[in-house]
Amino acid sequence: MEIIKSLNASVIIKKYTIQDFRVFKTGFFIKIESELLNNTRLFIKEFSDEFDRKYSYHWQKVNGDLIIRWDNSPHHKEVITFPHHKHEGEKIMPNYDITIDDILNYIPNHRL
Repeated sequence: MEIIKSLNASVIIKKYTIQDFRVFKTGFFIKIESELLNNTRLFIKEFSDEFDRKYSYHWQKVNGDLIIRWDNSPHHKEVITFPHHKHEGEKIMPNYDITIDDILNYIPNHRL
């Protein structure tokens, strides 16, 4: 599983817990809660099969305040990169199809 390999190889992950993991004939679903060395949390949800991929990477402070959430839920049709977008506070912004590796590379360079 590439997501687990990425978390294990990352220098910013303190620990993580797999909360749900299901493998299907043509895909998988995984839900993970991780704690980062900078004392923030990253919640990962991903579903993938031969036809579809749905993801949500929710990065927050320990007190629960959202830093950024990247997802592709189809509820912001006004965004030019629909369905891919990110939430930064109250702002909904364009974003591209993103992976856990993109997130793990982005976080160390983001000022809180």
